[in-house]
Amino acid sequence: MPETAREPNLAPLDMEEIRFLIVDILRRVSRSFYLTLRILPAPLRPAIGLAYLMARAADTIADTPIMSLGERLDHLVRFRNLFHGEPDPGRIRIIQGALLETTRHPAERTLLENIDRCFAMLASFPTGDREQIRSLLEILTTGMEKDLKRFPGQNAADLRCLDTPLELDEYTYLVAGCVGPFWTRMAHAHLPSLSAWDVEKYSDIGIRFGKALQLTNVLRDIPRDLRIGRCYLPSCELAAAGLAPRDLLDPSNAYRVRPVLAHWLDVALGHYLAAWDYTMSIPHREHRLRLACIWPIWIGLETLSLLRRSENFLDPEEVIKIPRVRIYAVTTASVLTIGSDRLLSRRFERLLQQARDGA
Repeated sequence: MPETAREPNLAPLDMEEIRFLIVDILRRVSRSFYLTLRILPAPLRPAIGLAYLMARAADTIADTPIMSLGERLDHLVRFRNLFHGEPDPGRIRIIQGALLETTRHPAERTLLENIDRCFAMLASFPTGDREQIRSLLEILTTGMEKDLKRFPGQNAADLRCLDTPLELDEYTYLVAGCVGPFWTRMAHAHLPSLSAWDVEKYSDIGIRFGKALQLTNVLRDIPRDLRIGRCYLPSCELAAAGLAPRDLLDPSNAYRVRPVLAHWLDVALGHYLAAWDYTMSIPHREHRLRLACIWPIWIGLETLSLLRRSENFLDPEEVIKIPRVRIYAVTTASVLTIGSDRLLSRRFERLLQQARDGA
């Protein structure tokens, strides 16, 4: 029988409920981001953790394969509208009921079951924090909506492609780059040591930080995305290399695609350079915020290095992933050297060179 969502509860949360949301649920839906959240300065954790949960809920709506495209788009718009004014319990119940019928992932189900409590937590924040989260979710869900319309299929038979480099740049902004200004403004608002930060300058640089991470994901996930009908490498660049998007489904064409891949690897490295400038601008005393930036940069560069030297990057059986032991090594090395800009930058330059050379 179809599952019926319980009546939404928008009453104020107690501390145990807040911990359940931004610790227990977040750890279940993303262990990697949970590590970042744990190292963040305490004043930033509630709002940034909640923003991540809200974004993950929207992503679950967009990625529910059992629903039709029209249904997913309708629910995504309904979800976005919940951030305007007081959230409507009836609309929350509609979204919960529809998604709980189709979602089988236990962690995502738990998140959806508690999305009303997420909105209750949002209502408890100061006006400035609420507005920042609302603005971020507006952009993120717009990006998801645009992506669904651009790629309506769900398999290789319905493969579609971005046309131009500008479209890929816009995509990386809408689904990740926009997090940079949010992160920057939240840090500036909650950490007194950042009161002298040039917020506009570092918001712009923060956009490139987010683009670096998303572009890394795009390049790593090329084979998987192709098989769900999505090619993010621009068709104009593929055509210049004598390729059509469908040619990328054949792993033996990797050598022909490599010049296009190499170009976007270099674009990503340029973004990582900006991300490093952003990180080094953070005052030394904010070592937790620095570490939260260092980890994704160093892990991202190691991922690009693997991609650069992979001969089978079009093969869906080829897993481009940093081993867990390397992640531990990265986090340990950063903690041990966090007090020295010289040592941190030396390691960054080494990782950057390896990503350039594929060493």
